[in-house]
Amino acid sequence: MAGDTLTLIIRTVGEVFAFILLLRFLLQASGADYYNPISQSVVRFTQVPLAPLQKLVPKIGRLDISPLVLAFAVKVAVVVAIIFFTQGDIPNMLGAALFGLFGVLDGILTIYFWAVIGSVILSWVAPNSYHPGPQLIMQITEPVFSLARKIIPPIGGLDLSPILIFLVIQILQSQITRLVM
Repeated sequence: MAGDTLTLIIRTVGEVFAFILLLRFLLQASGADYYNPISQSVVRFTQVPLAPLQKLVPKIGRLDISPLVLAFAVKVAVVVAIIFFTQGDIPNMLGAALFGLFGVLDGILTIYFWAVIGSVILSWVAPNSYHPGPQLIMQITEPVFSLARKIIPPIGGLDLSPILIFLVIQILQSQITRLVM
């Protein structure tokens, strides 16, 4: 029973921290407002663990990929810790690394899935909100929406791009699940 509690704690803390790291990467990749209070909180929360890694991991263009690298390391560490504490042995590191990689990809897709849902709801309820939360959601999703609008342009004022985005996310997540299993 104590193993279940420890597994729950390790998984929860690891997943929340990996989520915040992925959110930091997506905020930067989408060009979201750096001075938004939520962006500032994410940056402050992740700055200390990312500082040494930012010196080691080169940027790709304008993108700092150190949050992705640390999120990957956190996902791998969570898997290794859970297997070690529940089974008492060291897991296959290649399998743990693959699980970490697929976990990062799935995390990014999950963030976009919920951000697109939030964006669609906000477009109905509060389309021009000045609150920092809706602004960030719109800023994160707008690059994906504009890419989807190139494939399916709005028809008579009806934007079908969220449907395409949901379809692509579901296909990718099903393939990731198939690869992990």
